[in-house]
Amino acid sequence: MKNKISALALTAILTSQLSGCMGQMGLSQMVTKGNLSAVDNRYGRAGLFVLMSPIYGIAATADLFIINSVEFWTGTNPVTGQSPAVVDMPVEAIFKVNQHLDSDLTKAPLPEIKLTSAALEAKDENTLLMTLLYEDGSQQVMSGIKQNEHVDFYLDNAFITRMSLEELAAYQQS
Repeated sequence: MKNKISALALTAILTSQLSGCMGQMGLSQMVTKGNLSAVDNRYGRAGLFVLMSPIYGIAATADLFIINSVEFWTGTNPVTGQSPAVVDMPVEAIFKVNQHLDSDLTKAPLPEIKLTSAALEAKDENTLLMTLLYEDGSQQVMSGIKQNEHVDFYLDNAFITRMSLEELAAYQQS
């Protein structure tokens, strides 16, 4: 009996250590998406969450010990079909900090900046400008410049990000 308990404990420890539990938790995400899609108010969602708590527990356990393990060892999450973004990401990518950020923006809470208006202007067929006017009288210009299959975004001529046209279309649909 002692040997069986020892073997079971060793198996549990090895499984938890070798399972690659840092995964996408794809099944849990599906359950959460189902909850958020079923009801359109916070009280209904909270009630549904309580009713679905056994399903959340089963999904999280399956993710932790089975699905994330498959994701870790095969390189693809069987639920989401995506590669393991979390465990393969370099630490610099996870904790990316802009060293040029204004020191006022590095402390919580952030100062409240009230936008009073935003005006759009098409500069040409590939460039869209948005002028942002703030309550304190300051203004910024955000621009989007389409180049082939992506759009580069700038704020006051400082590059912010690049998005593919496919990503923008998906964002627009959501």
